[in-house]
Amino acid sequence: MENNVQAPLSRHWLESLSTGELIKLADNYSIDIPPGLERIFIIEELLETSAAENEQADDDLEIVSSWPEPAALPKQYNISFIDVLIRDPFWVYAFWEIRGHEREIHENAPDFNGYCLRVVPLAEGEDAPKSKDNSFTVAIDINDTGLFIGFTEQSPQSRDRYIIRLGAQRGDSEIQIAISRPFNLPRLIDKESLCDPKQHPLICMSGLMELPTIRTTDRQSRIKGKK
Repeated sequence: MENNVQAPLSRHWLESLSTGELIKLADNYSIDIPPGLERIFIIEELLETSAAENEQADDDLEIVSSWPEPAALPKQYNISFIDVLIRDPFWVYAFWEIRGHEREIHENAPDFNGYCLRVVPLAEGEDAPKSKDNSFTVAIDINDTGLFIGFTEQSPQSRDRYIIRLGAQRGDSEIQIAISRPFNLPRLIDKESLCDPKQHPLICMSGLMELPTIRTTDRQSRIKGKK
């Protein structure tokens, strides 16, 4: 029989059972009952066995309760970071975390205007950008922890190498919280132009052909139209 934790048997309940039921219960406790044994002796055997098993169960519980307390999470878990997973040549998934204390400082500041991601291209061999001229910013919600970012164009001059900065917008300034490791997008271009999409199914699968984009010239024409 399995040694399960259960309430000890009571004499009053045992005495209410028939002799046949007592013998069957004794079998469940692995008690060997000789033929013709009187009820009173069967009941005593059951009471002694039940009490002994419950004492053993209590001892086992004491051993379990003496296990050491689980260790606290290391401090390095409470850090701010941003990392990047490349999905295909035109999409990456950026995910990040901002430690609690840093959040309180920024979000309680009167000039706090939200968080953002700044995507900065790197020249070949660079690990840090020399300028921000070609960078672009993506606004994120304060509760966001991850976002897909699309790279709609690849140019022959670009090496398709980037970093992404996680920052807090404070007034007119952008305060860096964390920065990703440099990453390279797979290239689907030759020295002349973009490859034919029919030759590269990844371009069609990425959804790039259906993604609307607004270029600088489009914005200027809209401004002129409003005038």
